[in-house]
Amino acid sequence: MQEFEGRKRAIIEHVKPQINCGQFPIKRIVGEKVVVRADVFGDGHDEVRAYIRYRHVNNAHWEETPMTFLVNDHWEGSFTPDTPGMYEYRVHGWIDHFLTWQKGLKKKFDAGQDVQIELVIGAQLMEEAATRAEGQNKDDLFRWAHEFRNSSDVQASVLHALSEEVSSLMTVFGDKSESGAYKRILRVDVERKKAAFSTWYELFPRSTSQEPGKHGTFKDCEKLIPEIVRMGFDVLYLPPVHPIGRAFRKGKNNNVNSQPGEPGSPWAIGADEGGHKSIHPELGTIDDFVSFVSTAKEAGLEIALDLALQCSQDHPYVKSHPQWFKWRPDGTVQYAENPPKKYQDVLPINFETHDWENLWHELKSIVDFWIDKGVNVFRVDNPHTKPFNFWEWLIREVRSVHPDIIFLSEAFTRPRIMERLAKIGFTQSYTYYTWRNSGYELKQYLTELTQTDMREYFRPNFWPNTPDILPHSLQQGGEAAFVSRLIMAATLSSNYGLYGPVYEFAINAPMAAGKEEYLDSEKYEIKQWDFYAHTKIKDVMYRINRIRHENPALQTTWNIQFSDTDNEQILCYAKKDDAGTNSLMMVVNIDPHHMQAGFIKVPIFYLGISPGSSYKVIDLLTGSRYTWNNEWNYVELHPTLIPAHVFKIEV
Repeated sequence: MQEFEGRKRAIIEHVKPQINCGQFPIKRIVGEKVVVRADVFGDGHDEVRAYIRYRHVNNAHWEETPMTFLVNDHWEGSFTPDTPGMYEYRVHGWIDHFLTWQKGLKKKFDAGQDVQIELVIGAQLMEEAATRAEGQNKDDLFRWAHEFRNSSDVQASVLHALSEEVSSLMTVFGDKSESGAYKRILRVDVERKKAAFSTWYELFPRSTSQEPGKHGTFKDCEKLIPEIVRMGFDVLYLPPVHPIGRAFRKGKNNNVNSQPGEPGSPWAIGADEGGHKSIHPELGTIDDFVSFVSTAKEAGLEIALDLALQCSQDHPYVKSHPQWFKWRPDGTVQYAENPPKKYQDVLPINFETHDWENLWHELKSIVDFWIDKGVNVFRVDNPHTKPFNFWEWLIREVRSVHPDIIFLSEAFTRPRIMERLAKIGFTQSYTYYTWRNSGYELKQYLTELTQTDMREYFRPNFWPNTPDILPHSLQQGGEAAFVSRLIMAATLSSNYGLYGPVYEFAINAPMAAGKEEYLDSEKYEIKQWDFYAHTKIKDVMYRINRIRHENPALQTTWNIQFSDTDNEQILCYAKKDDAGTNSLMMVVNIDPHHMQAGFIKVPIFYLGISPGSSYKVIDLLTGSRYTWNNEWNYVELHPTLIPAHVFKIEV
């Protein structure tokens, strides 16, 4: 019979948020509120109260915060985590006998009944509460109990018993010993602010030399830090920086036969010089890398390393741990395939090996190695091709010691797989933004990301391009498409990134018609770029990144509000910060070929604008100022100029 806990009468159901019935934690950043909702009720007519208990897992003490009754047994409460790491929370409900007594006392007194005994009952409840209080609170409760037992002015005692002063203290020290609790403790994974607001720039270190034909180094990268910071980026992502295999090395344009001197793909990791814990010798030394990371941090720029758990055929692991790979009947090692495509320069790791525990620990040691060298951000290559259990374990183990580490999941695959990777711990996730082009597609996708349970665990990072993906929108739309896709990525999502400097130069030649691969891809050859050249796209990049950092409304993804337009080629959406002091409205021409004009509906109630009043809007991209009235206003956007507005609303 003990399982029924006969004295606990409160029932707690439908607690939100929770992921997979509490199997996985929800995500928040430090200072981001956790709003908890639940149905809490009990039998009979006694009054029920609800509260949340929460704590950081490193703390033994649980904090409590009350929940507020909404309607029809629905309750809501919140707490705000202030430290990175894992938090726990649980909803509790209890029968509040004092509140029940208060309501009964009022009804009886209003009906003219004798309430002398009722006051004695209230005194007993106060005396019980006083045993749980200390100091002045204890003294007050005993004093009030004495007053009610010996009341000479019943009306005054009733008014006092129903006062906020008495109610507040009795809520705190009421008898919660028979509280009911939700069936399981839920969790919140709390991370630093950069988990929710970051601006990524990707470049190939070997292409940073300013001398033609010379391999770039970390010293060259270090010289670029001020320019990248000036452009407004706070994360610099590097493709793999390790030695590159020579066996089956890929040549220009992914040719299976490389020519002498061709550098190969950085993702074919491992050679005689070392593997995942080594630096490509032409980039410099480990000390050069550490210096580069330190200089970047001093400038406010974090270095993100590519974590690509795969090997070339020359990787030291192949000889030292052959059991970690699959071997074919002819004695050759199994290389990566996506039939009919073959990737002879890359070997997938066999996670089904019987030696999986040693394999897992060795792979984790790679992450630990680079953390020790100052790296706090990892972009993980193709995580969906490795077991979910492995990632859940690795991320948990790493972040239990280093809670500031950020993992970005680079998985362009099926929705459920991408979602599972987010649930098991990846901080941020690549998305389908790259292929969402029409206003309808963008609205539907953002609604899914921000208005469903996905917002509790899936932090999107919008990339308009990558070294692997030159989307048709950029191939066909020219410079205007590069500008509009940049502005939308930067304002729809609080995390965004791009692959440069090909983006600034609007390079959009595909390998072949219908393909999304770059012609003369930097993945297979060393380029020389003028990183300081001025382009229109780079100018917009600088402006939009400055706008993001100056406007809190753009530092979260969850606050987006789409607005109506009378032209389907114009996308309109608004954002405001939690305090309501920073309000923006973005208007984008998603047609890169033609001028588009029409009326947009300003969401005045969302933005705090009084109906019928005039208000000023400032285009933060151009500096233009307008005075608008009412909801509907006219816009005109020319793709050859600036195909978007970023309006700041001044009420």
